[in-house]
Amino acid sequence: MKKWFKTLAATCAIIPFAQCAMLPGGNVASAAETAPAAATVVTTDARPALWVAKDEDTTVYLFGTVHVLKPGLGWFDEAVKDAFDASDELVLEVVLPENEAEAAQVMIPLALDRSGKTIPSRLSADELTAYQAAVTELGLPAQAFDSFKPWFVAVSLYMLPLAKHGYDPNQGVEKQITGFAKAADKPISGFETLEEQLGFFDTLPDEAQVAYLNAVVRDLDQVGPVLDRLVAEWAKGDPVALAALMNESMEATPELAKVLLYDRNERWADRLKERMDRPGTVFVAVGAGHLAGEKSVQDYLKDRGITVTRVDY
Repeated sequence: MKKWFKTLAATCAIIPFAQCAMLPGGNVASAAETAPAAATVVTTDARPALWVAKDEDTTVYLFGTVHVLKPGLGWFDEAVKDAFDASDELVLEVVLPENEAEAAQVMIPLALDRSGKTIPSRLSADELTAYQAAVTELGLPAQAFDSFKPWFVAVSLYMLPLAKHGYDPNQGVEKQITGFAKAADKPISGFETLEEQLGFFDTLPDEAQVAYLNAVVRDLDQVGPVLDRLVAEWAKGDPVALAALMNESMEATPELAKVLLYDRNERWADRLKERMDRPGTVFVAVGAGHLAGEKSVQDYLKDRGITVTRVDY
């Protein structure tokens, strides 16, 4: 069952839940125990991977992201910044509403369980004891999520400790790069809508959602170490190691891998092939897991006759 937890951790390189998870009573940062503010943040150089595809009049940059980061990683410089500055537009997985209330209007109808089932009714006595202990240890009432679907509770419980481990959605690549694009007056678009992204989890079978939740509860103390490992591989620009981590997380959940990664990668490759028919320069920033390993976006582009090369910097 630990594979379920690792899969959830890997979503930080796939789906930007950290920017949109609306929790009962507030957002991730306000509900979680926040880490003490550091007096001085020392910037560490990061060199995440960047790729490019070109034809006669079109250039598409592909940049893998992590949706939550700790302060102090210097990734927006050198070739990444040069590519961004040269681009006419920014394409993300999804353009999230700036207003949390707007995001909640999309998320809550999907997250609430209208079938009449509650979280306690889905769990065994031992599972319920462990679950309620985890919720209360995070500073919330034991009944806080009773009326929600298991997938939403699993994601929320994973997000809550992130601040304690030093992670901040405002430091995430999408949050920052969206700000840079707005400041430069670059058009911003998304491959998907927020509702589509949430639907990837919402359509999981009920038993899979419950297994997901139980794994998160059991391994909640591993949130920091697992995400630290993922971010370290991203910062080194090592897509091979990142792919190995992603494959480890997905091997026991092929259905989830298909829904979260492969099907989406193929759809995005179709969109990018169409975009190559129009002139211009595009900066595409999507979760790093989509640009690593077999059946990556690059693989699907190759199948469509488009060559993608790694930018050396």
